[in-house]
Amino acid sequence: MSSPQWTRRLFIAAGATLSVAPGIAIGDESMSMRHGIIPATGERLPVVGLGTYIAFDVNSTPSAIKQRKSIVDLLIAHGGSVIDTSPMYNRSEKLIGDVIAAGTARRKLFLATKVWTEGQAAGAAQMQRSADLMNSGTIDLMQVHNLRDTATHMASIRQLQDKDQVRYSGLTHYTAGALRTLETEMLQHKPEFIQINYSLGEREAAERILPLARNMGIAVLINRPFQSGALFRAVANRKLPDWAQDFASSWGQFFLKFILSHHAVTCAIPATAKPHHMIDNLGAGLGNLPDSAMRKRMTDYFTSL
Repeated sequence: MSSPQWTRRLFIAAGATLSVAPGIAIGDESMSMRHGIIPATGERLPVVGLGTYIAFDVNSTPSAIKQRKSIVDLLIAHGGSVIDTSPMYNRSEKLIGDVIAAGTARRKLFLATKVWTEGQAAGAAQMQRSADLMNSGTIDLMQVHNLRDTATHMASIRQLQDKDQVRYSGLTHYTAGALRTLETEMLQHKPEFIQINYSLGEREAAERILPLARNMGIAVLINRPFQSGALFRAVANRKLPDWAQDFASSWGQFFLKFILSHHAVTCAIPATAKPHHMIDNLGAGLGNLPDSAMRKRMTDYFTSL
């Protein structure tokens, strides 16, 4: 786009009017969501999903259920499926279950949650509670949250996989300081997924973890894709560069496409409770991705701010 550049504020009007992201022509089936591949099985996974940290941690009132259902239904309508949550996110799992109970099709979702406690018995009980809260007999991805009691919970997850109650296993963390420990535990436990922080503002995972995941055949979910809003603050009052407008229609898409263009990344999971942000995020799953030269230009630009 040459003018005006799309911002999150402008998406309020566009999303309400069209219910589509910029660049999606109504009726144009050529613009479909990109998919990553889960190496363990070859299953295809849409590259833009939905995180629920804070955004879904609300009481399950009728209005809250209706609002979050609209977010999830937008995700599905535009080709997404991944929803990531955790018992650590307090009321989020229950709200997801209430959205499903309100009519959103469970079969269209890829539900990822986590185990976040100590000990086998407590972990088993927590994982069962997660399935119950989310109205889901099978959890698509069960992850050990922040590497807490990893060996114990990975053994339990593998047992649940044998019973077809969990489809995939994973390990997560959200800080660069934990990447060395994550590397060790990836090699030891060989999960089918990892979930880590990676963005233009937090690029440490590209040094060792992302190459290792690619070499080991591990799918990668990316949390903190906007570095808790720090990326938007860094470009406040700046226009999207002309050279970026061939692949991005907003700063949000610029940031997400940097992530999605890394060959090891399977899916990014930005959290939101706002429909216009959901639409904007989903737009990053469409169209061109930056090549290696463009990724360097994006990095150089961002570090110069």
